[in-house]
Amino acid sequence: MANFSNNDDLFDSIIMADNRFHNEAYQEGFDEGIRQGTIEGKNHGRLHGAKLSAEVSFYYGFAFAWKCLLQDSSDIKARKRLKAVESLVKVIQKYPYEDPQYEKLQEDMTTVRAKFRQVCSVLNVTTDFREYVNGSTDMSF
Repeated sequence: MANFSNNDDLFDSIIMADNRFHNEAYQEGFDEGIRQGTIEGKNHGRLHGAKLSAEVSFYYGFAFAWKCLLQDSSDIKARKRLKAVESLVKVIQKYPYEDPQYEKLQEDMTTVRAKFRQVCSVLNVTTDFREYVNGSTDMSF
C-alpha cells in the first residue's frame, strides 16, 4: 500500500505541476508589474509635475513683469490692472510647491488659471499659455 501512495503522490505532483507553474508565473508577473508600474508612475509624475511647474512659473513671470510695468503708473485703469495682477501673484505665492501629495492641487490650479484669464482680460492680452511657450522655442542664438 505504501508503494501505491508514493505513486499517487508522484502522479499528483505531475498533475498539479501545471497549477503550480501557473501560480508561480502569476506571482512573478505580478511582482514585475508592480515594479514596472512604479517606474512608469514616477516618470508620469515627473513629466506632469514639470509641465505644471512650467505653467505656474509662466504665470508668475507674466504677473511679475506686468506688475513692474504698472506699478509706476498713476492712471486709474493702471491701478485697477495692478490690483488684478497683484491678486494673481498672491494666489501663486500661496501655491504649495513643497507638498507632492497636495490634495487640492487641481482646485488650486483651476483658481490660478481663472485668475490668469481674468488678468489677461483686464490687460487685453491673449490667454493662451502654449502660444507663449511655443513662441520662445523658435528662437536661436
